[in-house]
Amino acid sequence: MTEILLDVRDLTVAFGTSRAVEGLSYQLARGETLAVVGESGSGKSVSSLALLGLLPPRAAQVLSGQAMFGGTDLLSLNDAELRRIRGRRISMIFQEPMTSLTPVLRLGQQLTEGLIVQEGLSARVAHSRACEMLERVGLDAPERRMRQYPHQLSGGQRQRVMIAMAMLVQPEILIADEATTALDVTVQGQILDLIRDLQAEFGMSVLMITHDMGVVAEMGDRVLVMHRGQKVEDGHVSDVLARPRAPYTQGLLEAVPRLGAGAALRSAPRDTAERRVILRADGLRKSFARRNWLGKTQAETHALDDVSFDLCAGETLALVGESGSGKSTTGRAVLGLMPLDAGRVMIEGRDLRDFSGSALRQARRHMQMIFQDPFASLNPRLSAARLVGEPLVIHGLARGQELTDRVADLFRRVGLDHGHMTRYPHEFSGGQRQRLSIARALATGPRFIVADEPTSALDVSIQAQILDLMRGLQQDLGLAYLFISHDLAVVERLAHRVAVMRAGRIVELGPTDQVLHAARHPYTQQLIAAVPVPDPALRRNRSALAYDGEMPMGPLTHVAPDHLVAQ
Repeated sequence: MTEILLDVRDLTVAFGTSRAVEGLSYQLARGETLAVVGESGSGKSVSSLALLGLLPPRAAQVLSGQAMFGGTDLLSLNDAELRRIRGRRISMIFQEPMTSLTPVLRLGQQLTEGLIVQEGLSARVAHSRACEMLERVGLDAPERRMRQYPHQLSGGQRQRVMIAMAMLVQPEILIADEATTALDVTVQGQILDLIRDLQAEFGMSVLMITHDMGVVAEMGDRVLVMHRGQKVEDGHVSDVLARPRAPYTQGLLEAVPRLGAGAALRSAPRDTAERRVILRADGLRKSFARRNWLGKTQAETHALDDVSFDLCAGETLALVGESGSGKSTTGRAVLGLMPLDAGRVMIEGRDLRDFSGSALRQARRHMQMIFQDPFASLNPRLSAARLVGEPLVIHGLARGQELTDRVADLFRRVGLDHGHMTRYPHEFSGGQRQRLSIARALATGPRFIVADEPTSALDVSIQAQILDLMRGLQQDLGLAYLFISHDLAVVERLAHRVAVMRAGRIVELGPTDQVLHAARHPYTQQLIAAVPVPDPALRRNRSALAYDGEMPMGPLTHVAPDHLVAQ
């Protein structure tokens, strides 16, 4: 008989008069993975935080319910009793490890603290255990890692440290709250494989909280679907994903972008016949020096290494690749936001370095940027109307009633109501804030927009709405997009051409259908093989992710019309 490790019954959590979770019940068996899925605001994270007493005490209140774990009701324990369970028998990893790791402490101190304080181990034994676990989670040179600070690691490496920290005490339950959402597909695949391997090795149960149906299919034994604080459907993953009963579950699955389904949604470039080049990157090179504490250069990282491409009016060129491949650096470089070591950026035939004074100001009007996190890029003290109107004022494009009218028109274009104009950024949802960012970017009438992961932090249904908005604006206004993303299914829906980047170089460049469905470079093939799909029958083939030979990183050569691959 299956041993039930966690039994949650009728859990209800309220924030003031609003119920974030209502009447939630589920069971988690030993060694099982239960995926809890839903959009932002569905209550999935709140329900898990409530189990460990991590909700803000003044804002949140558990109104009812039980959470039986080993004969103990977690919801009835005080802080001291919960601390003996939290981080020992039940561990939790979060979406953004930088919010959980202390930036001013070395990783070694953070990894060993719990072992010394809670387990009573000596510093030497704790250090040895921590190094062993760092190696177990796939981090090289563990002794060096123990001396590093969190900011010295990549996002994927920091998440591995968080998993190591969670696994040091060999917990019975691991709660993974959107643990791979912000990672690129190859690192995401590695982290999912790591969690699965550790689960098999230690026999733990996993509560996987996510809005990614591909992750659900990849990891889950059973799935629980939440909407507005309530459970709307649960069952075996294969049954729920193949035959969803609840309309909400059906809608979630229909909104998931899938490789192979996006070509029909993609619009044709507006100026295909004449291919008017508005942006040309020619041999871009950029290095960053790594210095020791004396300020002496120890090594150089080649962020960009001979990067060249064109972007035509009305076209979307996607830059894809894993973290550290040079995608975002390329985006900043073409906007003139960083000096280059070599190469040039041409804006409609003119070298960007030739612009100065009023000519540079005029050029800046025609190139804008949309960021991944609009909350971090919008001034929280300005109203939405002022945020959208500010570029018009700065460039002297409108004032008075004309300014008001143009701001109102921009709100209408991006699907925001007139009543939204007086709100502030914190009063919008994530999708609405991204619409606000797009309206601000459109204000000056740009020719091209660099969109850096603009949908990666959004739920799938909101993501689809933003992609539809961007596609419609492109058709209406003839915009060109340099679209930076690690989500290949999203890229397929929007991009006309794809440039695959690895270690600062473009290794494959060509029409979207050719690159994604007839990939010639082994790195591109790895990226495609790493994409989780919402079908348990199509779980990733680990062997397809391995490549024994040396990755070709030479000059680009034509393998088909408009299709270039590094040799």
